[in-house]
Amino acid sequence: MKLIAVIIALCLLTGSAAALSLPHMAFFTRPTITPDLVHVASFEGGERFQAGDYPVIVLTGSYRQMGRQYGGLMKAELNEEYAFLLDTLTKRGFTQEEIRQAGQEITALYPQRVKEIFLGMAETSGLTPDDIAVLYYGAIFQLIAKPPVPVSCSYLAAWGDYTKDGSVVVSRNWDLDDAVMPFTKWYVLTVYRPTDGSNSIATWSPAGMRPETFMNSKGIFIADDNSGLADTAPETRPEFITEFFRFMLDYSDLKGLDAGIRGASPDVAWIVDVAGPDGSYVYEKMTNRTLVRTGDGVIAAANHFVDPSWNLPAPPAHSLNRYNNLLRQAEEAKGSIDTARMMQIRDVCLEDGGSKFCHSELFGAKYSSNHQVVFVPESRTLWMKAMDRDWQKVELAPLFGK
Repeated sequence: MKLIAVIIALCLLTGSAAALSLPHMAFFTRPTITPDLVHVASFEGGERFQAGDYPVIVLTGSYRQMGRQYGGLMKAELNEEYAFLLDTLTKRGFTQEEIRQAGQEITALYPQRVKEIFLGMAETSGLTPDDIAVLYYGAIFQLIAKPPVPVSCSYLAAWGDYTKDGSVVVSRNWDLDDAVMPFTKWYVLTVYRPTDGSNSIATWSPAGMRPETFMNSKGIFIADDNSGLADTAPETRPEFITEFFRFMLDYSDLKGLDAGIRGASPDVAWIVDVAGPDGSYVYEKMTNRTLVRTGDGVIAAANHFVDPSWNLPAPPAHSLNRYNNLLRQAEEAKGSIDTARMMQIRDVCLEDGGSKFCHSELFGAKYSSNHQVVFVPESRTLWMKAMDRDWQKVELAPLFGK
């Protein structure tokens, strides 16, 4: 069976024209080094910092230039990560030609801005554009041999009466089978500062891998949760998660983002979590219908649609329990939620009444919250964490540079 067909089937359950570029100094200054950052290296206008255990790269220029900076600053990690993935797949019987062909098919419908980033990365990393495409889908490739289980991610946002000062505090866990745990060693916070007038954006993911957690310079946040539904579009559509790049580059407020999300028909069903300085929403998107919900100061999501008008069967226990635990924890902390309290909520394991998978046994396998974030849209303050490592604070506003 063709490798790409396997990937597409797995995705159903696991989830997964630029203006003329002017010299970056016309729009940006060198990133401000805050106490949380230590400067490590520079490459063609891009900068690499260290924030605790995690590299932070700040890329400036056209999309091709930013890709070149990414490849140069993260060359060692990208090659090490790709070698690990290639070794895993060849041991499962796939040839390198099959793997690269899958990469070509995957990226065929990607936005040109993303393709330009890939091309730039290939020019300086020592990997080919096809290799970069395969690495982008690394988590999905890694899960090919695993039984498909609709378990992935959860979301909690609080504001108004639930937070200390009324501001929005956002959190998200990216949950996957422990088969993906080896990738935690290559996590990087990436800041893109395009010179075409688009927003600056930040992504949090293993190096080169498809990001599913985004923030932008206007304080907008977007992430996804597995819907738990096998709903596939009847025709070819762009991969919805990669559309997050476009949403974050192009939209500067929740009203615009709302129009963008509603106007994009997904390839498969998704739950989409968004937030900004003014509030938070969860979109429940099937391939032919979108419903949106919010709350009176608190909203949560796991891996099932909540709106009763869907008229769906009862959700699985693993999703309903996490969803209910998040709302209960928020209610117990009402009026006291800030970043510290939100991190405490997010660090409670499922077995102890929380929502975090802590190498938790499920369906005969172990699952973990591979990464976590807590984000304050108003200040652009980010706390990030990979499984079995410590939380790390980064002030994104100085890095966005606009």
